[in-house]
Amino acid sequence: MASVDSLPLLDAPYHLTDDQCRRFREDGFIRLPGVFDDDTLAHFEREITALTLAHDPNRGVPLADRDTYGKAFIQVGNLWSRGAEARRLTFSRRLARIATRLLGTRGVRLWHDQALYKEPSGGFTPWHADQQYWPMASGLCVTAWIPLHAVPLEQGPLSFGRGSHLKRIGRDLEISDESERIIREAITSEGIVEVTEPFAAGDVSFHLGWTLHRAGPNVTTEPRKVHTVIFMDVDMRLASPRNRNQDNDWHTWTPSTQVGEVMDDPLNPVLHEEGAPADPTPATA
Repeated sequence: MASVDSLPLLDAPYHLTDDQCRRFREDGFIRLPGVFDDDTLAHFEREITALTLAHDPNRGVPLADRDTYGKAFIQVGNLWSRGAEARRLTFSRRLARIATRLLGTRGVRLWHDQALYKEPSGGFTPWHADQQYWPMASGLCVTAWIPLHAVPLEQGPLSFGRGSHLKRIGRDLEISDESERIIREAITSEGIVEVTEPFAAGDVSFHLGWTLHRAGPNVTTEPRKVHTVIFMDVDMRLASPRNRNQDNDWHTWTPSTQVGEVMDDPLNPVLHEEGAPADPTPATA
């Protein structure tokens, strides 16, 4: 196992410019180059892949027999509680500082992490907004999308609707064939630009909870391996759930929190707080 010192980028500061922060708030997303290096990615890929395959909810079910959601990716959540190395990546101070700066908050806490592995010949991920699933009292939440290798267009990198977080489109739609159709029609009629770019190894994207996004199919013979970390404002309060998905996420990701309270459940540790000691990592999970 690599030591902390041998993976210096895990917690080192990342320089964000004022222009990058401005573009993020206008566009609802940003892809940042060189957040991690090859050694860091290779180190964490081993455990994250092993955990993802071990807990694959689709294991044994052929792609052809799954619905659109099941064809899109293998999804495994809270890897940080399943493996020490997955925890180190999720708790990266580099990522948490970036999220804090982009959101303009005094700090961030964890909503949850998850692996999203798009298998060879895996299908497209329909247009959607993540926050349809999350019972949060504000839009101050952001997902770090961390490919564990370079992702060419053929493997299904994320596509974003530029400025779509400001349009209130598709906010009542869960991920489905219907969300793909309705949101695609809406962004076309609204003139929203779809941005799709390949990811170089080490690139990490950040997108707001209401930013519309999708991913194309993986038409290669290799899996698209991605780890994600969802950060929220350190002062985020639990909103009354507006649908069954939000009710389920409440009881899954912040079970001890009551509506109106700050989400200070043990599953939602503070990952960065301005002015806090250098290592804010909780002693217990």
